[in-house]
Amino acid sequence: MEAESSPAPLAMEVETSTPAPQKQPPLHRNPLAIVNIVMIGIGAVAGPLILRSYFVHGGSRKWLSSFLQTSGWPLLLPHLIFRRRKDGISPLFLLPPRLLAVSAALGVGIGLSDFLYAYGLADLPVSTSSILISTQLVFTAFFALVVVRQRFTAFSINAVVLLTVGAAMLGMNGAGSDRPEGVSRAAYYVGFAMTIGSAATYGLVLPLMELSQARLVGRSAGSYSLVLEMQVVIGIGATAFCIIGMIVNKDFQGVHSIRIR
Repeated sequence: MEAESSPAPLAMEVETSTPAPQKQPPLHRNPLAIVNIVMIGIGAVAGPLILRSYFVHGGSRKWLSSFLQTSGWPLLLPHLIFRRRKDGISPLFLLPPRLLAVSAALGVGIGLSDFLYAYGLADLPVSTSSILISTQLVFTAFFALVVVRQRFTAFSINAVVLLTVGAAMLGMNGAGSDRPEGVSRAAYYVGFAMTIGSAATYGLVLPLMELSQARLVGRSAGSYSLVLEMQVVIGIGATAFCIIGMIVNKDFQGVHSIRIR
């Protein structure tokens, strides 16, 4: 009789010790999320238009263009400092050496993706480039299946098929009807391939970022501050990669001559 009645208090103890899941605040009560959404929307719409306008009006500095895409990471610093003070974090760096190296490598991948995107947009219309860069979803879905074992869903399969068909139709017919004036057929297809390469590179970076965060960040204390710090290091790595490209390509001299003119 004693053995039969003992599980009941134990079950009661387990139930009461389990913390209740915290509810996420509504979107309208989360100003930081709203600011992020607005900034992403503005950047996604205005960024390609400004970049294409630069090339249309005689610009040719692709490394400079890619640098401008990656140099916004200092905007994260005020929020990172505020969050660290709020969480009472005293160490100067939260990132362990292994995660620091991974973040820097991911930053190089993003810098490469931005350079390929700028190279492609120099010879492609904004509409064509936007359709091609959206195939990032195809590569993200594929690499997510390989890297983090994320399964395909009916919606992702539908999107993959539509984006793949759209990119294939542009490749077969675009060079004749959508090629900008003054751009050769060979340059158009090089830009086409560069944009697809940018989408593939970024599609690989995202699952690798998720994998590194799941393995190295999820088990750490102060994970939100750690993720912010990781984003800063990724931005630094991407910016440093583009700066090296600018130095090799002598883009700083070009910037100086543009300023003089």
